[in-house]
Amino acid sequence: MTLRDIASFRPSIGGDVMEPNGWAVVGLPANFVSSTSGPQTRAGSLLGRPAAVRFTPVGYAWASSDGGRAASAGPGATWSQLGLREFTATDTSLVFERSGTFEVRPTITFAAEYRFDGSAWRAIDGTLEVPAAPRSVLVGEFDTVLVAGDCHARPDGPGC
Repeated sequence: MTLRDIASFRPSIGGDVMEPNGWAVVGLPANFVSSTSGPQTRAGSLLGRPAAVRFTPVGYAWASSDGGRAASAGPGATWSQLGLREFTATDTSLVFERSGTFEVRPTITFAAEYRFDGSAWRAIDGTLEVPAAPRSVLVGEFDTVLVAGDCHARPDGPGC
């Protein structure tokens, strides 16, 4: 069995989350999180027999039209879920080096398995890369003008 044999079976791709939502600051990380996780099973027919195909996500990537790229084995998590401050780098973040509007294209890589009539799962060689819906990101520069003291001495202070 090959990936070509299961072409009529398709995994579902969920949406994604971007932090901040739809915009980023030049030089600071923007965090991307996929909502597609865990195995998905699709029923159908293979070689004229009832069968099931299971797709398991094994990789996630985000590619920006400015050349940036992030890749991870997992779907990522929000800064809050990770217990991190906003604009902290994660495995799934991109840093934009210039202002502009850029397109970010997520891709999820799946491993596939199949079985006939409830038999044991059998792996299919190779992986399947499935693009998710792209998103537009507005990137701009940001200047902090109101700070409470020395941001180097107290980096968690207001405005730092």
